[in-house]
Amino acid sequence: MTSRTDVTNGPRSQVGDSVRIIFPIGMLGGGISEEPVARGISLGADAIAVDGGSTDSGPHYLGAGVAKTSRGSLKSDLRTIIVAAQQAGIPVVVTTCGTSGTDSGVDWVAGIAEEIADEETLSFTMARIYSELAHDTVLDAVTADRVAPLEPAGPLTAETVERCEHIVGLMGHAPIAAALAAGADLVLTGRATDTASVAGIALGRGIAPGPTWHAAKTVECGSQCTTDPLGGGVLVEIDDAGFSIHPLDDASAATPMTVAAHMLYESADPFRLREPSGTLDTSAAVYTAVDDRVTRVEGSIFEEAAQATIKLEGAALGGYETVSLVGIRDPHILEQMDAWLARFEGELHRRVRKHLGLERSEYDAELRAYGHNAVLGDLEPGGEPPREVGVLFRSRAADQVTATAIAKIANPLMLHLPLEGMTHLPSFAFATSPAEMERGATYEFVLQHTIAVDDESELFRTEYQEVAPRV
Repeated sequence: MTSRTDVTNGPRSQVGDSVRIIFPIGMLGGGISEEPVARGISLGADAIAVDGGSTDSGPHYLGAGVAKTSRGSLKSDLRTIIVAAQQAGIPVVVTTCGTSGTDSGVDWVAGIAEEIADEETLSFTMARIYSELAHDTVLDAVTADRVAPLEPAGPLTAETVERCEHIVGLMGHAPIAAALAAGADLVLTGRATDTASVAGIALGRGIAPGPTWHAAKTVECGSQCTTDPLGGGVLVEIDDAGFSIHPLDDASAATPMTVAAHMLYESADPFRLREPSGTLDTSAAVYTAVDDRVTRVEGSIFEEAAQATIKLEGAALGGYETVSLVGIRDPHILEQMDAWLARFEGELHRRVRKHLGLERSEYDAELRAYGHNAVLGDLEPGGEPPREVGVLFRSRAADQVTATAIAKIANPLMLHLPLEGMTHLPSFAFATSPAEMERGATYEFVLQHTIAVDDESELFRTEYQEVAPRV
């Protein structure tokens, strides 16, 4: 492999030019069907883009450097889009490879792509864009006062940086556009914003940034911007005036409501979205039904930032965890669930202090009563007591032995703890035997910060490879 940096973002589009991009699914490995992809190509697709990961499933995948998706499902999806793209002569962009975008995640997906090339007798140019950052790179940025916290985080300390197992920067469009301009047929990236793949393709062709970033945000989850969130993906056509969403499943439609609603998805502000290079503003956007299945959007603008920034993600070891799950159907307990949970917590901490000599600050223990406020907590509207509740117990400590010891102390309480004043021992049902399930190392996100950069590509590294079947 060789590295190249002498690339540009490609020529500026002419008035009337557009780009058509297939976004087949929200996450690679989720199950891409050949038929919708073929339909998108028949509609004149210029590229295929798909996201390979996110932080939705928590910090484990970044901390451990492993993928959420199975190798088999990811390879099946990757084969579908690579083969279709090669036959059509169009590029493929996969962002946030390996779920969290670590360097190992990029290499993992690249290895699978090489296998597909060998099995399908394909030859293509592959770009790997790495986004993992060395601790020293981040510490140097802290020293240079280039790192700023995002709410609710405070100033970044060296101790926090050193705790991180892996640190990635969220790239925007620029490294992707450069790789495509350099001739890459398959672009595999580390951690990127959800919008970066579509934006890299369209901005690299000179399409206006307002429609581009809004289109990219709209299709980031594939069919979620249509009436069938599990449909076969979408094709988005973007030009300098706006964009149009075409569902690739005959049974679904992109309506003004479904398209506009996606700006609410994972957004604190339904009209504004920050990217590394600036902010998308959709407050003046107009959504128009072209027909009963296609929606056209115009009026979005993009405000270039005075200072480009790259968001950081870092996961650190938080301890070792053991869990237990019990089902409760005793109506007396269910009528006073909060009182039972409070008694459990107090009794557990008393016994842990007595038997293990641990204070509360030395371990974590949590009860989640599913069926009783486990998701919304105090925001849950009142009502009749549930007929049954599943109580999940989690203990976390500095080592696995201690975490499991705490869970074992909790065991008899989860099996028979009565309410105060009860004259009999209730019985609850454990979901497994043994009741304690050791989860091993657990991680937590510890970075909520940005790095100010002079060039949006400066933190990222691109390597190119000519892939061909083995002889």
